[in-house]
Amino acid sequence: MKKFIFSVVTAAMLLPALSLPAHATYHSEKRQEARYTRQESRTEGRQEKRDCVRADDKSNASCRQDKRENRRDGRQDARDQKW
Repeated sequence: MKKFIFSVVTAAMLLPALSLPAHATYHSEKRQEARYTRQESRTEGRQEKRDCVRADDKSNASCRQDKRENRRDGRQDARDQKW
């Protein structure tokens, strides 16, 4: 009887430890997706600013502000994905 109780207690203690690596992998994937989103928003922001400057339809300050907004939105999207 003691062996049975010991084995049940041991199994109950080890079961959560087995699920931790899967949990960590899930969070790792979420962080990677968020990082990819941030990198994409940076690239899009740079391209948007280049296009704005080439078109010469706005002031440099306006182009800069557009780039900042784009990057800010990308960071927020990454936060939403991550959490």
